[in-house]
Amino acid sequence: MNKSQLYRQLNVQVDLAVEAHQLLRGESGEEIPGVIMDEQTLDHAKVTIITVETDEGVDAIGKPKGQYITIDAPEIRTNDYSIHDSITQILADQLTELMGLRDDASVLIIGLGNWNATPDALGPQVISKTMVTRHLYQLSPDDLKGKLRKVSAISPGVLGTTGIETAEIIRGIVDHVKPDLVIAIDALAAGSLERIGTSIQLADTGIHPGSGVGNPRAGINEETVGCKVIAIGLPTVLNAAIIAHDAVEGIFKEFVTTPSLYKLYKGIKPEVLSKIIDDVLSPFQGNLMVTPKEIDSLIQTTAKIIAGALAISIHPGIDREDYERYLQ
Repeated sequence: MNKSQLYRQLNVQVDLAVEAHQLLRGESGEEIPGVIMDEQTLDHAKVTIITVETDEGVDAIGKPKGQYITIDAPEIRTNDYSIHDSITQILADQLTELMGLRDDASVLIIGLGNWNATPDALGPQVISKTMVTRHLYQLSPDDLKGKLRKVSAISPGVLGTTGIETAEIIRGIVDHVKPDLVIAIDALAAGSLERIGTSIQLADTGIHPGSGVGNPRAGINEETVGCKVIAIGLPTVLNAAIIAHDAVEGIFKEFVTTPSLYKLYKGIKPEVLSKIIDDVLSPFQGNLMVTPKEIDSLIQTTAKIIAGALAISIHPGIDREDYERYLQ
């Protein structure tokens, strides 16, 4: 059964470009015109780079032209400082290359999300651990001259608590602060359980907050805020419809040795299966999102990794050995 077609039937949005790419390639493994994929296997992480180069690729994958870097690091779930330190450095290396900052560049970091809802609190958590220097830049000690960049940061909240579109708030700040780069951090919706809390996506195309949970807000990108935007996202929730589908599929695959039962499953039309799942999830109008019970711990761990990677990649004088000293 075509999973991409089923997702469309279930109205499930895929935030991660690597998952959208996998859905399109399916079982055939055929390349997608206008889309290039490169993979690197490193210690404790796998880095997948999806580059959307043409309008044909945009139409196929449903993402704007640009580069999408996914760092898959399942060991984030382990309580091992040395492994987390290695993942921090991998993320910092990818950020450094993606940002391409000048020595005198200034950066505005935006922590998107609702700090009152744990699965949506990644952005505010990163901001609480971010090293901001814009207000102290001229007063930095001599040994740090030329080793820091101007960094400002804010958690603007969400429309439900501010009454203001987040993109409007950011545009106002950008007009006043005039940064060279905006980095927006947000929680995403995963397409598979194993990616929750362990896959970090970087994108040079900006971000559309809330799109993965069926509540899309105005996009935050160069066109809407007036300067280059890099997005950092981490999946923290999964649509329950995906779990329901995977459970049904798993049951029928157990009957693969019984041709009549397996043939019955293969013959079910995607719209029929989606209607069954919709009926089960009808109290939530098919928009039930699921998150693991340890999400608070995952958010804290990944926020620390992302904040550390930002410190290392933005400030030339801070390395992996001592960046935590500056985050105290």
